[in-house]
Amino acid sequence: MIFFGRWTQITSIMELTKTKISELTVRFAGDSGDGMQLVGKKFSDALASTGIDLITFPDFPSEIRAPEGTLYGVSAYQLRLGSKDISTHGDEIDLLVAMNASSLKVNLPNLKKGGIIIANLDGFDKRNLKLAEYEQSPIDTDELADFKVIALDMVGEARAKLKEHGFPPKTLKKSKNFLALGIVYWLIDLNMSSTVNWLEKKFRKNEEALKANTSVLQLGWEYAEQQNIVETQFEVGNKHFEPGNYRNIAGNQAVAIGLVAASRKAELPLFLGSYPITPATEILQYISSYKKYGVKHLQAEDEIAGITSAIGASYGGYLSVTTTSGPGLSLKTEALGLAVMTELPLIVVDVMRAGPSTGMPTKPEQSDLNQALFGRHGEAPMPVIAASSPSDCFDMTIEAARLALKYMTPVLLLTDGYIGQSTEPWKIPSPAELPSLVKNLEVDKENFQPYMRDPETLVRPWVFPGMKGLEHRIGGLEKQDGSGKVSYDAANHQKMTDIRQRKIQGIQNDIPDATVTGPESGELLIVGWGSTKGAITTAMDRLTEEGYDVAHLHLKHMNPFPKNLGNVLANYRNILLPEMNTGQLKMVLQAQYLRDIIGFNKVQGQPFKASEIENKVKEILVGEEVMS
Repeated sequence: MIFFGRWTQITSIMELTKTKISELTVRFAGDSGDGMQLVGKKFSDALASTGIDLITFPDFPSEIRAPEGTLYGVSAYQLRLGSKDISTHGDEIDLLVAMNASSLKVNLPNLKKGGIIIANLDGFDKRNLKLAEYEQSPIDTDELADFKVIALDMVGEARAKLKEHGFPPKTLKKSKNFLALGIVYWLIDLNMSSTVNWLEKKFRKNEEALKANTSVLQLGWEYAEQQNIVETQFEVGNKHFEPGNYRNIAGNQAVAIGLVAASRKAELPLFLGSYPITPATEILQYISSYKKYGVKHLQAEDEIAGITSAIGASYGGYLSVTTTSGPGLSLKTEALGLAVMTELPLIVVDVMRAGPSTGMPTKPEQSDLNQALFGRHGEAPMPVIAASSPSDCFDMTIEAARLALKYMTPVLLLTDGYIGQSTEPWKIPSPAELPSLVKNLEVDKENFQPYMRDPETLVRPWVFPGMKGLEHRIGGLEKQDGSGKVSYDAANHQKMTDIRQRKIQGIQNDIPDATVTGPESGELLIVGWGSTKGAITTAMDRLTEEGYDVAHLHLKHMNPFPKNLGNVLANYRNILLPEMNTGQLKMVLQAQYLRDIIGFNKVQGQPFKASEIENKVKEILVGEEVMS
């Protein structure tokens, strides 16, 4: 059934019912200027505030304002919501908001048969159809026969509403996205108060904009309610969350909060030195809002200045951080070697994106692993860890601080554009739940030497300017063991190189063993790392329900690996490793543990779908010749 235009044209009345659902995938799609990211974020905030579980995925072009109406200029915000555990943003779309013809065409292949399309007719004029490479509007053909289509002129409806209040035409296009949002709110019978409250705060000094947006939001709800656009509303129950205080959080925001929490837990001032780069810039932006609490940040002139300022701050006694993405990490590599040589605590956050070079800067990838593990000149070992979800970004930031402070080393934390910008509900921990952060500040002043070491951990003390009687110098030149004097002695260089390597390898004794979800031995183990966890978890749930012999191991410590990893891998006949790269972790694991591994690689600037992993597992287990 298709609905058009003005309300007076709709005469059929249906009896409205409510259908309970456990999960639903919604995607808002339109031009970059259509406000899809905004309404998607407001919708996800409203869901989280009601106790509904969700995962989101902002998906937008690299251009700040891509050409209107084009296929490559489509901006989208997808989320999966439900009353059960939600691990991914969803494979197939149940409800698509299409603000123009191109947004429909791009997303139609992923729309579930029987799914709902809310189409803005204003975006299906002759110009938009041509840009979308349609000869005629799909709304006028049988192309959409398998879907439920709700088509209306959102601009026309908004214009009529705003004209009632005397608003000028310039406010029109800026508010049509809220009309679409109002319809979606009605479809799942979700309270709009959180969005109204946000509008009131945002436009508290602009009464015209406030009235326009709230009026159009309410219009969307009323249109859907009065025109009987569907036979049934969706009813999503609340997930039974563990008791506690929750908030909706993005990965980049979780990193920023984790940094502040770590500095308070360690009782150290926090310094962030960074250069803006997509998709890591938001961490710098979030951190800047904490300066009233004494947090210091520097928006540096380039990537090198960002990391070297952080190294300098670390020498001065700060918990120091620098954030970046792939191209920026390349520029920081020489300074990373300096941080390794000086053995100063430093957190480096790499929010990975598709490369090489500028690549696709708004799209996620896992292609910086080799650079993180090996991308420094000389023997420069350092811990590398990886977050697996938006909320896990907080935990792994705390872990990065713990390792950096305890072992006097730079630590590289890998996230990516998917989990960095996606959101999910996060249970806010109490300070008492956070791990202790050890600082190596205890020094025997009578026998002090800059490179004296703890006999077990091989960690040198952290001594910074102002500590009387402990004056010394450090730098990039090789130092004599113990005294810290510049040394060109061959045997000493060998010794210091070995010490730095053994110190990092010794971290194996201070990280959890690798743990498996599912059978402890069997036919197939799925190994994952980083943001593939959600898709693997969902695939595992489906495969287990169907009786497949499958287990899952997700790595968070990438260097060094957990001590028992080799033994775990030996317990399975087949090992599958999905990665958003061409097989970087596969190469490392095969070299270190001499195990054949089946790589499953996706380099498309898009996260894995659970169905892709599910189908690959079935292919392996049915076709035994793969690993025979």
